[in-house]
Amino acid sequence: MEITRIVQSVHRLPLDPPFQASWDTRPRRHFDLQLVRVETDVGLVGIGAGDAMPGFAGHENLFVGQDPRELDRHFRVIENLSFHYGRCWPLDIALWDLFGKILGEPIWRLLGGASDRVPLYASSGSLRDGAELVDLAQALREEGFSALKVRFQRPHWRQDVAVLEQLREAVGHDLELMVDCNQAWRMPWDTSLPWTFKDALLVAECLEDLDIYWMEEPLHRGDYDGMARLRDSVDLRIAGGEMTRELHELREIVARRCLDVIQTDVVCTGGISGLRRVAQSAFDAGLEFTPHTWGHGIGLLANAHLAAGVGGCRFLEYPFDPPAWTPERRDFGLTEAVVANDDGQLLLGEAPGLGIDLDEDRLAETRIG
Repeated sequence: MEITRIVQSVHRLPLDPPFQASWDTRPRRHFDLQLVRVETDVGLVGIGAGDAMPGFAGHENLFVGQDPRELDRHFRVIENLSFHYGRCWPLDIALWDLFGKILGEPIWRLLGGASDRVPLYASSGSLRDGAELVDLAQALREEGFSALKVRFQRPHWRQDVAVLEQLREAVGHDLELMVDCNQAWRMPWDTSLPWTFKDALLVAECLEDLDIYWMEEPLHRGDYDGMARLRDSVDLRIAGGEMTRELHELREIVARRCLDVIQTDVVCTGGISGLRRVAQSAFDAGLEFTPHTWGHGIGLLANAHLAAGVGGCRFLEYPFDPPAWTPERRDFGLTEAVVANDDGQLLLGEAPGLGIDLDEDRLAETRIG
């Protein structure tokens, strides 16, 4: 068995009305799906999605002709390419999907089979006023979700806290609440500075009083000392790491106990191959591991299979902010959107690999590259 071809394509869904993400100063008027397919001489095809893998074109020869089952070998090549060029980790996802199809097993079982399901937290992406946020939280609770993540990014953090106070008063303690402060990174055109340590500490003390489950990305992604100091200063969990580029950086974050919750995404760093190791090191250090999943349903499922396979993930991020951001928009390239069950869990089932089917007609209609 050998790899015969690697094919990339780009598909664009217009967003009307636009989606105004809290971390982006520009409204999002379209949503792109970057697909990668790994084809074999036996007719099986592995599917991955995520970043555009800039710099990968021209390096297909490093994989074509190779046995697709040699995952460790492929992981090392992808890690080399991701150092020299862009993030090529969607290829690792496609190779795992292919591996599952070859063996006739779902990825979660190949990773250890801890569970075939993961509990979800609903992850909102926009800024809402207090009343709108309360309505969203109550609707989510009725749909079976037991946790909700809200965004900070208003002109001043005290405004963010005021909205959060209104939400906590309305929902009581029937719903776990997380807060994403979005201070670790910025969009290319956003030149605002991240919080200082003292700002982050003031916010953390307010969040403690509101019994918030975790405080996400309160400082710049490279401020290891600040994150560790903040973690030692408060009782609530400090989370982050979603855009950390290198696996050795994650090992450093774990070793130095900078965070309580490691949130790296298989699409962005390490793929399934690398992050299965990070997850275990986090558990060994007494830390939580729960991947970031904001993006298409293919990336969501890849992270879900990892979380289910290694076990120990209390909540997995489920991007959900209706009506602006729905599973139907998010998963437009799939025959079926990835949806939670009535208990706020994602059931992965027994389908081999990721367990997905592409909507080829929709992909043809939306293809731009």
